Amino acid sequence: MADSTIITAENHVENSDSNSNGETHSGSITSVPSTSAVMVASLKAPEILEEYGPNLKLLVCNSQVAELLTIIRDKNTTRSDFKFYADRLIRLVIEESLNQLPYSDCRVETPTGATYDGLKYQAGNCGVSIIRSGEAMEQGLRDCCRSIRIGKILVESDADTHEARVVYARFPDDIASRQVLLMYPIMSTGNTVLQAVNVLKEHGVPESCIILSNLFCTPIAAKTVVGAFPKLKILTSELHPVAPNHFGQKYFGTD
Repeated sequence: MADSTIITAENHVENSDSNSNGETHSGSITSVPSTSAVMVASLKAPEILEEYGPNLKLLVCNSQVAELLTIIRDKNTTRSDFKFYADRLIRLVIEESLNQLPYSDCRVETPTGATYDGLKYQAGNCGVSIIRSGEAMEQGLRDCCRSIRIGKILVESDADTHEARVVYARFPDDIASRQVLLMYPIMSTGNTVLQAVNVLKEHGVPESCIILSNLFCTPIAAKTVVGAFPKLKILTSELHPVAPNHFGQKYFGTD
């Protein structure tokens, strides 16, 4: 995994000095506001380690990522543009999530007869989406891993207590022996993810074998999830106090 691709506690690369371009889109944004970029850039490596631990990783907020975040947050973005740019961001997050999976050394023979020492995934990976917004990330995972198996979890709020509870879960039979990419794009409080991870653990999945693939996360949600599951790996594109909770409705056209 390239060191310049993500921000971690061990290696923090500030890349938010230039977060604008001259292109326009349906939302008529010609420059990227600095709020989210400053939010990420202000997280020095010791602060990430102290606040969230070493398992929280952020995409570097370069110009491309910053524009995607801005378009998705813009209320004037049309649904077709929203879905297009959301899918681009999803692909970036999924690709980095795959970098967190275990690899093993391998040797292959090239068409010229030469040998090449490379890497391959270790066997036993799967995805799990949290219905409904998490299903938006399934195609991005399938585009990277054509034959990967994907399970589902439905978490709803109790009508009386308003507490999150799991009402449906379907997983591969051997999920306990797999690395799991848990897909959920928006984390406002972290409560839904807590319930989903608990169900995975009840099915025998070790906490250290779960990678949460996320697009937008609030600092409160990050602290909640990291505090409950310190061995869980989290890959997100942004830590920001305001989460775009309209994501699922706009992505699926139900807003």
